[in-house]
Amino acid sequence: MTTAGIASQVGGRVIPVVVIDEPTIAGPLANALLAGGIRCAEVTLRTPSAVDCIRAMSKVPGIVVGAGTVTDADQVDQVVDAGAQFVVSPGLSERVVRRCRELSVPIVPGVVTATEVMAALDLGLVELKFFPAESSGGSPAVSALGGPFPHVTFVPTGGIGLGNAKQYLSLPNVAAIGGSWITPLAMQAAGDFAGITRLATQATALATGED
Repeated sequence: MTTAGIASQVGGRVIPVVVIDEPTIAGPLANALLAGGIRCAEVTLRTPSAVDCIRAMSKVPGIVVGAGTVTDADQVDQVVDAGAQFVVSPGLSERVVRRCRELSVPIVPGVVTATEVMAALDLGLVELKFFPAESSGGSPAVSALGGPFPHVTFVPTGGIGLGNAKQYLSLPNVAAIGGSWITPLAMQAAGDFAGITRLATQATALATGED
């Protein structure tokens, strides 16, 4: 599966990067995203209950849930068992890639440098996360990697928001972007799911060029 294939699978070019630690709001959060036109979520393993949140969110019809911040092979088993349909890593781990392939789960590992891209290519990967995007050169760096690696596509994540998303989405080697601005912790804590829907709607319009 290509990165474009993953973008197609998750239903759009903007993938919410969700930090959540309360399984009881996972369902309402998923429905808020769906109401705003976003049919996916990358739930990061940055909180103690992240796996439980993946399990709860995966039960909502119509949303594709993946796991982010996956750093070892054991976590791959945990998130896939919880219902994750794709895996995202902050860096490139051969063990993580191998385990995802054994379980037939798409994996998008993180890279920054040309050396890391070449290491990923050695593993047969052409769909890569560019992370952390803004602090690693931003959209010009992603664009530059398109020269020596025209067959590689990227999902930049890290420091991307409404103000700079277009810079990335306009690049021919960017299939999708990841962003945490769509599901802010403050809105989650306040139960402001209508606000999350508004942000999701803005992101959807941005990705489709309708803003």
